[in-house]
Amino acid sequence: MPLKVHIAFGFTDNPFGGGNQFLKSLRNYFRSINVYEENFYSADAVLFNSHQQIRKVAAIKLKHPEKVFVHRIDGPMKVYNNPADRRDNIVFAANKSLADATVFQSDWSRRTNHELKLPVKNFETVVRNSVDGKVFDAEGRIQFSISRKVRLIAASWSANWNKGFETYKWLDENLDFTKYEMTFVGNSPVKFEKMEHLPPLAGNRLAEKFKQSDIFIFASPVEACSNLLLEALHCGLPAVAPNSSSNPEIIEKGGELFNEPSEIPRLLEKIVKNYSSYSDSIEVQPVEDIGKIYYDFIKKVYADIKQIPHKKFAGIDYLHLTAQIFLWKAINKINNAFKISYSK
Repeated sequence: MPLKVHIAFGFTDNPFGGGNQFLKSLRNYFRSINVYEENFYSADAVLFNSHQQIRKVAAIKLKHPEKVFVHRIDGPMKVYNNPADRRDNIVFAANKSLADATVFQSDWSRRTNHELKLPVKNFETVVRNSVDGKVFDAEGRIQFSISRKVRLIAASWSANWNKGFETYKWLDENLDFTKYEMTFVGNSPVKFEKMEHLPPLAGNRLAEKFKQSDIFIFASPVEACSNLLLEALHCGLPAVAPNSSSNPEIIEKGGELFNEPSEIPRLLEKIVKNYSSYSDSIEVQPVEDIGKIYYDFIKKVYADIKQIPHKKFAGIDYLHLTAQIFLWKAINKINNAFKISYSK
């Protein structure tokens, strides 16, 4: 019998954040090779995500300590949002008391979480995200041409200013729209004057918009491993992004990096002049490859864990986690009352 894996996550089919999109693709891969267990209680191993569904995962660990728990870590969110964001406290506590192993989404995320005092575990690895290759691919893309305006596109599910909206605002005000046209897809705190603004789109419709575009503008400076960025790259779009966090790891030679928004027009010109070189240099891994890496890692952890005394999880650990979650929610309510949001 193959090792069965359950993913503890509140999935939605609506347009939503990158974690939801990637984990749906990973679940589909596990289903395709017949190793996914729909029932939480029947799985041999549980993959849980960041600070989400921690109480549910903890309750299962109390009853079934023999299961192997693998933690996919995001952030750190203190860097993305605000030093007062307490979600990392939940993540660190859960990783210490619940997780047998840790998966980071990028080298940057691993390094930065450890710099913030996340303890190193015996079993940890870095596995980048991937996308649904049946939706996000370069098939049917428009042909690039300098005889028309260059088509730029950007997207964000979150309207948080930290997603790079100062940059999008700068582009709306300063981009040469005689050379370029630009579309923004998603939620925005900025009312754009010159850019086309579309609401959030489901995956297949977003992929269609990507395939009708030439270059992806990604402005979020702090990302563990952006799925939106990966989706655009999988559609064959060279990208321009901040020279920070995981962005250089993801883009590599398939685009350009900026430190200030004012650098973007020069970088766009550079890509336009060498478009095929950038497009041909995009390197992405299909979800089948990423899924196999995940499953092989989980199998190895499971086999090795069975050779050593299993990690104990006591009621005091559950209470500590519950207290962290309660404190975060209470503080978040107060912040929301003053219109300060730490939601990603």
